[in-house]
Amino acid sequence: MTGFGAHRQPVLIAGKTVALVHVELRSINSRFLDVLIRCPDELRFAETMMREVISKKISRGKIECRIFIQRDLDTALVSETNSETNSGTTAQAVLERFNTTVLQDLHLHQELIKQQFTQADLLSVKDILNWPGVLKQDDVVSADEILSPLQLALEEALASLLASRAIEGDALGKSILDRAQKMADLITQIEPLLPQIVQGYQDKLSEKLLGVLAGIDQQVSSLAKGEVADRIRQEIVLYGVKIDIDEEISRLKIHIQAIRNALQKGGPVGKRLDFLMQELQRESNTLGAKSVSQETSDAAIELKLLVEQIREQVQNLE
Repeated sequence: MTGFGAHRQPVLIAGKTVALVHVELRSINSRFLDVLIRCPDELRFAETMMREVISKKISRGKIECRIFIQRDLDTALVSETNSETNSGTTAQAVLERFNTTVLQDLHLHQELIKQQFTQADLLSVKDILNWPGVLKQDDVVSADEILSPLQLALEEALASLLASRAIEGDALGKSILDRAQKMADLITQIEPLLPQIVQGYQDKLSEKLLGVLAGIDQQVSSLAKGEVADRIRQEIVLYGVKIDIDEEISRLKIHIQAIRNALQKGGPVGKRLDFLMQELQRESNTLGAKSVSQETSDAAIELKLLVEQIREQVQNLE
């Protein structure tokens, strides 16, 4: 499921906020869990912790986790109150935060790429600022001091993401239940017709075969004809058993109820519904293969369409 969550957590040392940890989480649909973490190199030590926290709450989806550390918290205030007399000093202070060696290398690489690929886009200001090593990082906090705020920010952002995904999940659940109800309605329509369909087909087949029997050479004894007729009736009954779809109908009803139970119970249901879709597809295929009437053939086709629609939505569920 898609969703977004973010949180900003202060890093406190001796009661003073020395930095802010920003965590942003985005998710898109995926059958499996795929976590991509983008963070400063100084936070790589916590990557295992971050993956564990995310995987405990989410089992499906492509999750992108972006983490930023804002230091110099007074920069914005200074820039708002600066006068013309100290603007040059402020600009110089900002320039000192850049790693000129990395900037020069980045500029050189960009020029070389443009020579080879004239259609390539130039780096934006955002691209340059986010480039690893462009900005000098002051070690104002240690790994131990930032670990707890980082985990708290991640957990808060994750809670926000889950709330966002839950809204979409509720909508998907209602859509799946609507289609499950349509499947149940189809079964309700055709189930009372099944005895008549089987009996009608048996009568039609019996008439055809007995008509063939009536044309047997008159030299064949009446006893032999009677034995053949009995055998034909036995085969018709056996064939009637083969085309009987009561068992498939029963299993379809059980699987549809399992869908309702899973969604009502809540929690991660994606993988369970995946399995139920496989079972429903199998029973629908068997129903179509055994069909001897237009009613059951149409019902089997409609069931397959509904199963496929649900299957597509299930891929987006947790």
